[in-house]
Amino acid sequence: MATILVVDDEKNIRNVVKEYAEFEGYEVFEAEDGMEAVEMCRRQNFDLIVMDIMMPRLDGFSACKEINKIRQTPVIMLSARGEEYDKLFGFEIGAEDYVVKPFSPKELMARIKILLKRNSAQNTPNETRMTFEGLCIDIAGREVYVNGERVSMTPKEYDLLFFLVQNKGIALSREKLLEKVWGFDFFGDDRTVDTHIKMLRNSLGEYRKFIITLRGMGYKFES
Repeated sequence: MATILVVDDEKNIRNVVKEYAEFEGYEVFEAEDGMEAVEMCRRQNFDLIVMDIMMPRLDGFSACKEINKIRQTPVIMLSARGEEYDKLFGFEIGAEDYVVKPFSPKELMARIKILLKRNSAQNTPNETRMTFEGLCIDIAGREVYVNGERVSMTPKEYDLLFFLVQNKGIALSREKLLEKVWGFDFFGDDRTVDTHIKMLRNSLGEYRKFIITLRGMGYKFES
């Protein structure tokens, strides 16, 4: 049974999400603010977190960053603000998805199913370990090293890099990357891919050269 942590200072929101999630067969835990969520994640591992942004004590963005230091748990951010800046910032700090309030509980459950299914597939054992000059990529261990130094990246940066490397030399459209890395039913657009490619290149430093931009199409990994 998958475990979900719902973090929101509004009890009604927590109740709605909990009711629908439990109906889908998930085990649900609750936190009233970001501080409580971080403490719970230190004690227990969750399969997915649904996190509001605007909360007392510790907001959702800050809580997400703290949790990423402890565990790589998929996070869906909830917010009453739908500005592009907020969404992109959420992705940059490691959130997997972003849902604007008021939201459809059924749509939220659909997004949760997609993330849990994809995360389960990504955790399947994989013995692949590859080295390109000073860039070492350990897919099984979900670790990346640049010139011997381990690089800390967001969960989605890892997913994107691994998919690019596993399809080395193949031209991949933005649509294909959205489908394979984010999930066929992801509700984002091409800018999501471009933003994460930029983040990934920054993380790889000098080895950003391996990620080639295909003008008008997408990207490919070429060593």
